[in-house]
Formats: sequence, C-alpha cells, structure tokens
Amino acid sequence: MSIFIGGAWVYANGSLHLGHLSSLLSGDILARYYRLKGEKVLYVSGSDCNGTPITIKAKQEGVSPTQIADRYHEEFKDCFTKLGFTYDVYTRTDTAHHHQIVQEIFLKLLKKGLIYKKTIEQTYCEHDQQFLPDRYVEGICPHCGAKARGDQCDVCSSVLEPLELLDRKCKICGNPPTTRETEHFYFALSSFQKRLESYTHEAEKNKLWRENAISLTKRYLKEGLQDRAVSRDLPVGVSVPVEGYEDKKIYVWIEAVAGYYTASKLWAKETNNDDSTFWNSDATSYYVHGKDNIPFHSIIWPGILSGIGEKALPTHIVSNEYMTLERKKLSTSKNWAVWVPDILERYNPDSIRYFLTINAPESRDADFSWKEFIYSHNSELLGAYGNLVNRTLKFIQKSFDGIIPDKEISSFIQNKVEQLYDEVGHCIEKFSFKQGLEKVFEVIRFSNKYFDEQQPWKQIYDTPDSCKQTLANCVYLIANLAHILTPFLPFSSGKVKEMLNITEVNWKPFQVQSQQLLSVEPLFERIDPARIEEELERLNKQSS
Repeated sequence: MSIFIGGAWVYANGSLHLGHLSSLLSGDILARYYRLKGEKVLYVSGSDCNGTPITIKAKQEGVSPTQIADRYHEEFKDCFTKLGFTYDVYTRTDTAHHHQIVQEIFLKLLKKGLIYKKTIEQTYCEHDQQFLPDRYVEGICPHCGAKARGDQCDVCSSVLEPLELLDRKCKICGNPPTTRETEHFYFALSSFQKRLESYTHEAEKNKLWRENAISLTKRYLKEGLQDRAVSRDLPVGVSVPVEGYEDKKIYVWIEAVAGYYTASKLWAKETNNDDSTFWNSDATSYYVHGKDNIPFHSIIWPGILSGIGEKALPTHIVSNEYMTLERKKLSTSKNWAVWVPDILERYNPDSIRYFLTINAPESRDADFSWKEFIYSHNSELLGAYGNLVNRTLKFIQKSFDGIIPDKEISSFIQNKVEQLYDEVGHCIEKFSFKQGLEKVFEVIRFSNKYFDEQQPWKQIYDTPDSCKQTLANCVYLIANLAHILTPFLPFSSGKVKEMLNITEVNWKPFQVQSQQLLSVEPLFERIDPARIEEELERLNKQSS
C-alpha cells in the first residue's frame, strides 16, 4: 500500500511555537507507524517562503525577504530534526523546482478553461502607492465581528476577500485603503460544487476526516462555492506564466497547497523513484494541519487536483483544533507562546512529543500548562514507563549478571501484547493518537502492577524459577512496549532497544533472546517541580 503524508507548510516569518507542533506531530507518528508496518511511505512538508507574512517581517527588520526565509527555514529544519521528525522531503516554496511545477499546474488549469481572466476592484493604498496583498488588509470579519485579515478569519474560519472586511486598514501604514481596477486570473472552483459535495459525503459516511473538517466543509458547500482569484500583485512569489502578466504572482493559497505535489516530484527526482503510486486512486493520503487550514485541504486542493486530472484526492484530513497556553489564546504578537527552539534547549524531545500527543486538541481545544507538562513527565514518563524499564533491567543486572532469563512467555502476557499491537495500530490509522498512547500506558501500568504482585525480589529466594518467568515476561512487555511506542516516543524507544540489543523493524510481537543486557541507564530524569514557577515567570516576563 502507498501512504502519502503531507504536513502543513509553516510560514518562514517567525519561530515555530507549540501550536504549530501540536498540529504537525501526528504526521510523524503516522509515517513511523506505516514504515514499521512495511508500507511504502512518502512524508513531505516544507517552509512557506513566498507568503506576505515574510515580506511584512522583512520590512520590519529592514532586510530582504530571502534573508528572513533562509533564517527560519534553517531553524525549522533544526527543530524538526531535534524532535525526531522523519520527513522524506522537507523543502521550501522559493525553489526553482517548486516554481516550475506550480506554473505547470497553472497552465494545465488554464488550458482546460478552469482559469480565466477577470477585471476586479482591488484594495489599493494611496499612501504606500501599491495594491495590497490580502494579508496587508486588516479589519472586521463581516460574519462574526472579530478582527480578521483580508484572506481569512481565524475566529469563525471564513475564507474572505479583502473588500468584504469592515473598517479596512492598510497593515503597512494604518490608513484606510481605496480601491482600483486591476485584472486577475480566477480559478473556476464553483464548477466542482457537485464533485466536492459527493467527495465530502463519502468522507463523512466513512469517517475519513476529523469532525471539524466535515462540518466546516459542509458549511462552505451549503453556501455555494465561489470562484477564487489565483493571481495577486505581489513583489515575491511564483510569477504568472502568461505573456504580459509576469509581474503578477500566483496567489499563495493555490501555490502553497501545491507544495505537497511539488515536494513529491522533488523526492522522485532526487531519489530516482516514481512518485505516481502516491497520486493514483489506490493511494491513501493523510493531510495533517490545524483547523485554520481546513478549506485549503478539503475544498481548494481537491478542486485543483480534480482540475489537473489527478485521482488521489485527500483521503484523510487530520485537522486539529487550537492549543491554548495557560488557558489563554496563543499570541505571537504579544509573545504569549512557548517557542520550540527554546523548549528544546531545556527539555527531552520525547517529553514534548508525549505531552502534545496525550493532550492533543484532536476534537476540541486543548491547553498547554507548565504544571501539567512537568507533572505528566514525572508521573507518566519517569514514574510509570521509566520506572518499569529501570527496575526490571537493574534487577536482571544485579541478580542474573545482566543475562535475560530464557523462558517461554506466559500466554496471557502474549495475548495482552498482541491485542495492544492491534488496538494501537487501529487508533493510529483512524488518527486517534491520544487514545492509542493512552492504551500503551494502560499496559505500562499493568506491567508495573504485575512486577509488584509477583515480587521477584522474594521469588529469587523462594522460587527462583518463578522469578525467571516474571523477569522474562517483564522483558517481553518492555521490549514490545518500547517498539509500539516508537512512533510516539522514538528517542526513549531507541534507548530501550539499545539496552536490550534488539533491532526489530516490523509491527508485530517479538521475544527477546536470552542475551547480555547492554549498559542500563535511566530513560528519563526527574524535573524539579520548582521549574513550574520558573517557566511561568519566564513566560510572563517575555510577554509583558
């Protein structure tokens, strides 16, 4: 089976924060799991280096947009590596390769009559003497009354045009913009209404998308799809490949989602592989992102793919709700955020992965609090998982010279592990990552209870054979738990496998041979609860 996984592209105009990670981490869990199952996986993403936010940041700092994009693209790559993300390709939207493929998509749609020219009124700033990109226009959302940008309202998820905003202002100078006539290209999205209604109905019937994606997409379809502008007057981006229109750029909403396709083509080119297996009707795809990106993945991208004749419309839409911070909305402008480069300097990447999975905003908003983060590390990762590994392996080291006892594993233990593989695999495939991780930790707690009830420290004197059986069972549990946790907690899983000297690569139960343990080390260090107040003080200080 071919599995395509697309992680949302982050604007390269500022550091990653935990909100980004909470919506992107699922992609790596999926990729690691399917590779263990032996499936053919292509996992791609990249940095969005063409968007208006980068131009705004560059103006603020008095540097070129390229300098901003370069800085954050490199920072993103570093963070994803430290967090263990296993992208097959992590690229960027300002490469010649990306530009070329996007232009080819544009020309295909144009040739088929799905892109047409139209004269429109567009916002123009007399003070700055320029047409304003949609994100340069700010105002009030006509649907919910919240503050919004000219392309989208983050509060009610409405896709907007700048002229729909009330009380419009230019983001550069703060003056109200006027309007001027200009000619742009439009994508005939409305012609896909019936096709996308049927596609969404299938997704709902088969529970292929998250609930928020279903409800929001149905809302757009009920309102009736509108044709959308595919070009803008922008200084940076992919030039429109039509004579006389080269100064116009292909609008980011069509260009950025096409990044999944261009990254796939880049992988094929660089590895000398055929990527067509990921774009046919037999392929299964997962698109992983936050809820603010839903319409781009459930309507616009399927519309583009249908327009160019590709059959592999998104199968699963894994769209998280929002993550708040200490019960308040994340705000990058107010610096109310936990920045990823910063948290990675001080905490174990598996601690971050664990908390963002067990506390993921899968069906409703979730909160990151320093208290919960540190308590969950100490009680679950250190107190339950780390304790099970350490007490078992240290006991073998002390009482059996580090040699794993050779015993047939008890059938009830084998059955429990077999069931866990099935249940966790099912949870991951149905993108219930939180539930999958909870099931693993239920078995970790069972294993600790089993160790306590068997009392191997007494068995070794009273019934040495029973002691060997207990420890063989516990090693079997530990090895398979570590293996099942590989998609979730790759670093600590790797440490356990190293201690047990195993290199298992399939998603199925296995028994560890009777062999010498390698050096046994603690999986996790305790975090002093005093750090909670320190982190809260740091957060309040940076945002004041």
